[in-house]
Amino acid sequence: MKQAKALTLTYLTPVSFASLNGGDKEADNISSIKKIAIGIDQYPYVSSQAVRRALRNQLEVLGWELSEGVAATIKKGAATTQQDPQKYIDDDLFGYMGTESATEEKKGKPPKRTSVVRVSPLIALTPYQGDLDFGTNYMGVKTGGDPNIFETEIHSGLYRGSILIELDRVGCKDGFDKDLPPEERAKRVKAFLTAVKNLWASGRQSRFLADISPKFIVSAILTTKNPIFLESVRVAEDGTIDNQMIKETLQDYKDEIVKSVVGVRTGAFNGEVTGAVTIGDAFNTMMQWVDTYYQ
Repeated sequence: MKQAKALTLTYLTPVSFASLNGGDKEADNISSIKKIAIGIDQYPYVSSQAVRRALRNQLEVLGWELSEGVAATIKKGAATTQQDPQKYIDDDLFGYMGTESATEEKKGKPPKRTSVVRVSPLIALTPYQGDLDFGTNYMGVKTGGDPNIFETEIHSGLYRGSILIELDRVGCKDGFDKDLPPEERAKRVKAFLTAVKNLWASGRQSRFLADISPKFIVSAILTTKNPIFLESVRVAEDGTIDNQMIKETLQDYKDEIVKSVVGVRTGAFNGEVTGAVTIGDAFNTMMQWVDTYYQ
């Protein structure tokens, strides 16, 4: 286990009725969702920035103190964080780019920490069908105004996302005066996995409450840093998961895989998933990997 470098996972989540991530408005009274064109079809997606924000929010819900944003000290510099990965879990896992004034010691080079956690967009595997939710805002009616009619793009379908965690960089290297103790490094990674298990998008949830936590997951701890399942999880039109593609991926990377696990929510997909355990057992297995790795 000590030779491992990263933990990667790819997950699926079915969404029955949602407007997960807002895009640019195409019309004044229509709130659009982000989409990518593949051939003649358009597929909704949740941006990697939104997924990272959702994970940060869930860490805060779990009781972790987050690094508060601060203004830049250089002209036209972007806001950043406290830049203290020793203290803040999000500065450690998600990294930062400093925007401080140059000093003689720093010679104009801003402090930065490259993100330990790499996140793909959460992209739909089923195309957008043009569905719209009709709404009316009556807030101005009592003051003599007319009701404001608006529409919101909505989607029902299956979404896929991937995450890679550089285990050998958690709690150490850039930004650290001293490496965190192994038990603290393990605690942070396990907290992050709990956030993934309970993933919840905060945007547009007052009217479109949606559950985007994993209902299928395939994960591996690797001696390399490679999101091996990113393009290797497919679902057929009849709702069955492509077992052969997952099996072949595990075989192709058997020399780099230290451990692997597949988890699925019973009844979420048609057919059987080879060698699958429950979602809870899959995450517990990953937690055990983390404990063993940092011992």
